[in-house]
Amino acid sequence: MKTLALPFLLSLCLVFSTCASDDVLEQNNSETETNTLYFPPIDSNVWATTSAEHLGWNTNNLQPLLNFLEAKNSKSFIVLHNGKIVLEHYFKGHTERSLWYWASAGKTLTTSVTGIAQDEGLLNITHKVSDYLGTGWTSAAPEKEDLITCKNLLSMNSGLDDSLGDSVSPENLQYAADAGARWAYHNVYVKMQEVVARVSNQTWSEYFNVKLKNKIGMTGSWISIDELSVYWSNTRSMARFGLMISAKGKWENMPIISESFLNEATRASQDLNEAYGYLWWLNGKATYHLPQTQIEFPGELIPNAPQDMYAALGKNDQKIYIVPSKKLVLIRMGDAADAEGFGLSNFDNDLWEQINLVID
Repeated sequence: MKTLALPFLLSLCLVFSTCASDDVLEQNNSETETNTLYFPPIDSNVWATTSAEHLGWNTNNLQPLLNFLEAKNSKSFIVLHNGKIVLEHYFKGHTERSLWYWASAGKTLTTSVTGIAQDEGLLNITHKVSDYLGTGWTSAAPEKEDLITCKNLLSMNSGLDDSLGDSVSPENLQYAADAGARWAYHNVYVKMQEVVARVSNQTWSEYFNVKLKNKIGMTGSWISIDELSVYWSNTRSMARFGLMISAKGKWENMPIISESFLNEATRASQDLNEAYGYLWWLNGKATYHLPQTQIEFPGELIPNAPQDMYAALGKNDQKIYIVPSKKLVLIRMGDAADAEGFGLSNFDNDLWEQINLVID
């Protein structure tokens, strides 16, 4: 996706200026750390905190981590442990109220809402896309289009040509291989938003707001850019989403997405790229593929990160990292740390080198 011009961003900030309240953080420095997962209130900006000292982290390395983040064009960085804020920092004039785009990290919002629709019996991801959108949604021959399931869209193995640009109009969705035979990073996944809108008899945004956004207290909005809906929000909204995912699809005692669907979404969804689930990137695998190439790379996606980590990765280094073994959710928003890129970058591994100096 393309980065929006600053004037447009400023106008968005005005439109959504009510996205955060003036409430202050609730400080929680209790000597007794419980294992109960914390959830911030829905209609408040209050969010309990804990300290790096209390967790036994190496606080001598905190400032070098923050210096690194600032030097790498970060706008915000949040670390949650068991749901509580350990670190929350903003850079270069960005604030708790500021909005920023999720880019492809927002693909996982589409995954989540698809899972909700399946939980409600509105769709089945093993069914053909044409069952919901009708025939002719691609330029592929009917018998080839008929092979593409919703699961193929979520897994990036639709077989459609990824070299024709970002448009998802039928003339741009052309056959390259049979569905399931080729992994390629492609914007065709947004057709799942159309599927959800059709089966729910609502717009994509309406269904998203009712079934996900409002239930976990997120702010923000979908903005259409070059035929794609891109999500913009403040950093805490991204942290709320990451927290819900780390809680296996629940917000407190309220189910949002079934745990069974999330288990599917966060494991290898096909054999072609074992580091990819349903629009989630998976660490700890023996090989991986990257956007715009058919090369299989050996080794883990992010060697310095915990093996059980899974991530939402967006253009220009928008990041959601979830680490179940360490009860961590980490969020980074900003401009590209180095060169512009679609998802994974050298910054991921460099950042985790710095994070490890703090948490290990």
